[in-house]
Amino acid sequence: MGSPPPGTAISDLPPIEPDTARSNPDAHQHDDDAGYETDGLSRTSTSLASSIRNYSFENARRYHKFKEGRYQFPNDEPEQEREDMKHAVAVHLLEGKLHLSPLDRPQSILDLGTGTGSWAIDISDEYPEAEVVGVDLSPIQPAWVPPNVKFLVDDAEAAWLNPPDSIDLVHLRNMSTAIKDWPALLARAYTALKPGAWLEIQDFRWAFDCDDGTMPDDHAPAIMVTTIAAGLSKFGVDLHVATTLPGRATAAGFTNIVHTVRRVPVGPWARDPALKTIGLYTRGVIYDGLQAITLGPLTRGLKWTPEAVELFLVKVRKELMDPSVHSYVFFHCLCAQKPLGEEPGPGR
Repeated sequence: MGSPPPGTAISDLPPIEPDTARSNPDAHQHDDDAGYETDGLSRTSTSLASSIRNYSFENARRYHKFKEGRYQFPNDEPEQEREDMKHAVAVHLLEGKLHLSPLDRPQSILDLGTGTGSWAIDISDEYPEAEVVGVDLSPIQPAWVPPNVKFLVDDAEAAWLNPPDSIDLVHLRNMSTAIKDWPALLARAYTALKPGAWLEIQDFRWAFDCDDGTMPDDHAPAIMVTTIAAGLSKFGVDLHVATTLPGRATAAGFTNIVHTVRRVPVGPWARDPALKTIGLYTRGVIYDGLQAITLGPLTRGLKWTPEAVELFLVKVRKELMDPSVHSYVFFHCLCAQKPLGEEPGPGR
């Protein structure tokens, strides 16, 4: 499946051809005010400040304590495993690549919302001469990492400590569920990036679609993501921001914008073997995280009871596993360059 040229509309993308073979509808298929303390420590190990070791617990799930309530999803072991699966899906969608920006011997890479740190660790292996810094609200990254990687516990929307013109790549993935003020974040990224350096934002747009009429209007998984979007909007978060990021990046002063959009099947229904595998993992990412992705937005944002959420998920689980539904979501990758000239972008 090729990448569309810049500006290609989602409706112009070729449809995914479904596999005519039916799978077992009953089978759940699995292939299946602090940062890290670094003074006096080797760059190959880190110890966490005690003030950020604590966690918050709600509805039997574990959440971040630092800036409690800032992010609506858990950070416990099941969620970490799911985040690593999302990392694998994204790499498959990028045909084995970690990024699409044309980097040339980068020296400084910043990964915002690093999560488990999988992308940061992998990119540090690809560019061993670069210093890679991963930032997240949760101290869930491994203690032993490559010597050119470090992790900081911080809020990506707080003031950045990076000097102007100091970073070669600012990377964000799956942050549509977290960022409230995109213009401010893009302005900070623009300032911190070196002239000619790149911003790359990779994200799923969680809105179910279908080309062949097999998805009913009342499809529970589709209703679920719409409901999650409504819950997140109560906190000022736009779940579907991926579609507007090219315009936002232009307004922030970035140029050479390339916006790649790919259809991602939900379930192994596609005829193409690679898409079949991606669809299987994508469905697993959703199925395994149903409680994690709904509890916060629905109980905190929409004031549902936990019992109401669980009752709703019964139908979601059943319909998500229906092999006759050929649904898909979209994966967006935005690459944007800071101009080589010295002129500041609009609003700075």
